[in-house]
Amino acid sequence: MNKKTTISFVLGATISVAALYISFRNVPVDDLFKYFSSINYLWAIPAGLVGLSTFIFRALRWQAILKPVRKISFLQSFHPVMISFMINCILPGRIGEAARPAILLKNEKIPFSTGLATVAVDRLFDIVYMFILFSVIMANITIDPDFAVDFGGYHLNKEVLSLAGKDMIGIGVTVIPGIFLLIFEKTRNIINYLISKIPVVFFMAGDSFKNKIENKICIPAQKILKNFSDGFLLIKSPKTMFICICYTIIIWLLCALSYYLLSFGCPRINISFTGFTAVMIIVCFFIALPSAPGYWGLWEAGGIFAMAIFGVSAKDAAGYTLINHVIQTFPIIVTGLVSAALTGITIRKVGSMDHEG
Repeated sequence: MNKKTTISFVLGATISVAALYISFRNVPVDDLFKYFSSINYLWAIPAGLVGLSTFIFRALRWQAILKPVRKISFLQSFHPVMISFMINCILPGRIGEAARPAILLKNEKIPFSTGLATVAVDRLFDIVYMFILFSVIMANITIDPDFAVDFGGYHLNKEVLSLAGKDMIGIGVTVIPGIFLLIFEKTRNIINYLISKIPVVFFMAGDSFKNKIENKICIPAQKILKNFSDGFLLIKSPKTMFICICYTIIIWLLCALSYYLLSFGCPRINISFTGFTAVMIIVCFFIALPSAPGYWGLWEAGGIFAMAIFGVSAKDAAGYTLINHVIQTFPIIVTGLVSAALTGITIRKVGSMDHEG
């Protein structure tokens, strides 16, 4: 690992260890193992398969996003998606996000910045949908007004969760207009014009220095802006937008169903499908923080906290969350490794292709 990756790993590992300690400090090890022995693991099979099936729709969604840029087959979309998620499960810093545009650059000669923009759009669908879903669910689920959890120095209660839902809407309202600035030609032209005028700021410098600024900063920045905005071409197609929204809804419904199915094999986990949707989203918010590979620690912390909202004890929640974490990540790693073998892509190649972009 290079220095940057090492620092990322150490920082993430520290956060994950702290999260694991906070999550399990009040859970006796003996009780945890007793809970593991009481689980009906047959339910892990449908839960794992349903979870893995979401990546079919992720691949279809990314394929649709890429269509205005380059038409690719389902497998050309599926393999990079699986490889990127697999890398995120085994390496720090979420460098797997760079795998998809890197593979596109190698196989389809699509500029890295354009490929990265399509990945950004792909993730944007998830983020916006999560914000909306979280806000709707938190407004409709019943939470005891006296509910409160002290977690890692934070006092969390119903009011805090409601405020978080409103904040999510605020973030979405801020981000989406920013994306639209890159979509329309007029606003892009204004941004390009402002970039071209950067050398004017250095009016005291000579022509040689201004030319360097133009060649080293302005022209590359304008090229990146063009390539990046190309990735957002799908917004101009209402049909593609509708298809991607449908895929996003299916993805998150299947994710929640995977969580829900596992609960049938776990004693004393009596949470509704809607409740598990809330649990899933809260786990996603937790693992958005920097963490060790595979999100260990933060996943468990998010699950234990979220399930406490629905009256599940820390011991039962810890047992369920650990098993669920394994079920959700192990199939991704296996399938991602198979995809990497079939396409001849290695993690080292992804890193080198990134630099080429």
